[in-house]
Amino acid sequence: MAMGSEAENRESFHVQAAYCEAMAAPITARVSAALADALDRGSETGRRVLDWAGEPVADALVLRLIGGLHALHRRGGDAALDRIFTGAVIDRSETVAILRDVVRNHDAALLPWLNGPPQTNEAGRSAGLMTGLLHVASRFGPDLELLEIGSSAGLNLLIDRYAFDLGGVRRGPADSPVLVAPEWRGPPPPDAPIAIRSVRGVDIAPVDVADPAQAERLAAYVWVDATERLDRIERGIAMIREHGVSLTKGDAAEWVEARLAEPQDAGTTRVLMHSVVWQYLPPASQARIREAMDAAGARATPEHRLAWVMMEPNRDLHRHEVRVQTWPGDRPMELVALTHAHGAWVEALSPPYETRDYVMRRGPYERD
Repeated sequence: MAMGSEAENRESFHVQAAYCEAMAAPITARVSAALADALDRGSETGRRVLDWAGEPVADALVLRLIGGLHALHRRGGDAALDRIFTGAVIDRSETVAILRDVVRNHDAALLPWLNGPPQTNEAGRSAGLMTGLLHVASRFGPDLELLEIGSSAGLNLLIDRYAFDLGGVRRGPADSPVLVAPEWRGPPPPDAPIAIRSVRGVDIAPVDVADPAQAERLAAYVWVDATERLDRIERGIAMIREHGVSLTKGDAAEWVEARLAEPQDAGTTRVLMHSVVWQYLPPASQARIREAMDAAGARATPEHRLAWVMMEPNRDLHRHEVRVQTWPGDRPMELVALTHAHGAWVEALSPPYETRDYVMRRGPYERD
């Protein structure tokens, strides 16, 4: 791949800053914009960013470096940096000067953050998934067995342990450390009882939050402005550390095929679920999962039911969608809700639901 120009690489920081502004993240926006001028060739980190080979926006180059700076701030590694990340410093020239020194002074600590893309895991997305599960339960009854692909650290595998308030419909243990209560728009979801019997997940590169370094890395990719998300991810990590989740390292298609072939308890609905995952799967894996679900759907009976619940981006319409399909029966996949990328709001839709076939094609990386 041809090397990008220094000007393009610097410009990617302004692109990200504009996105941060639009996402109501002013501190992260200031950091991003200032880095465009602060980076120089006085550090290995600066040289690597300015000489970045490839497409800096698609590679999330800016968010790699901001994740490293946020981690440094969370560790209390630099008092001047702390003043930027707490919002005490807002002057642009002062921000640029501080960041130039920080990158030089912490070069060795920041450099490894450029090695791979951000890995995010957002518990708030379980609001969209639970909305879909309420539709499944309203059709088939309460007993669900959940299978999640692309589980990352497993925060959404805690879906049976979170408390939910979805438009006044409350589910989950009332004393849960995490309450998922998005702004609700539109009609309430189905007020159906739910009994989640098991939750299992798979990821090609799972994050082990028992490892402090991996847990810190996960939290560092959440923007410092997002205090509610940071609190939620820290509570979720603590829940996983205390009680664990069933999370396997493996290939999504192979895992789905194997799970669908297992015996299923009578009276239950087996549910495949995922959120902001499909775009990362190779087309061949997407096809294998579709075929496995269609075959399992053809075998489904009123006592051994199957469902597919997803929260995935629709790039044509620039929105995230909650879609549901169930078997037995020939109901197509239905669009039941729209949702914010991190679950800050959910907009329930009214029937008749859109059934336009969702071609879940691979797209560019959905950036936090």
